[in-house]
Formats: sequence, structure tokens, C-alpha cells
Amino acid sequence: MPKLKTKKGVAKRFKLTKRGKIKYSPGGKGHLASCKETKHLRRLRRRDTLTQAKRVKFIKKMLPYR
Repeated sequence: MPKLKTKKGVAKRFKLTKRGKIKYSPGGKGHLASCKETKHLRRLRRRDTLTQAKRVKFIKKMLPYR
């Protein structure tokens, strides 16, 4: 059976923790920051964990050897 390929776009955007959770940086902080609230921009700096089971399963399938 051939090796599975990692989806590089997913590999750049998501990281797996040791316990199998998925960490990601939320979008929306690239430009037009002057009209966004400071509290909102601070919250966007943090990394979030993905909690929706269907999406977690889908992303783990695209990161086969991570």
C-alpha cells in the first residue's frame, strides 16, 4: 500500500498536541485592524483548540503521520 500524503495547507494551519487535540490560530487579524476592538484583537492572538468532533476527524485524516 502506498504512503499517504500530508495536505500541506492543513499542516501549516493546524498542529496536533500530544493528547491528539488540534490547535489553530483563528483568522481575521490580517488587515482592517483599526476598526476592530482591542479586546477582540487580543483574543485573536491566542491559539484555540478545535472541539467539533466531525472537523477534528476530517483534519486528522489529512495529517496522517503527525
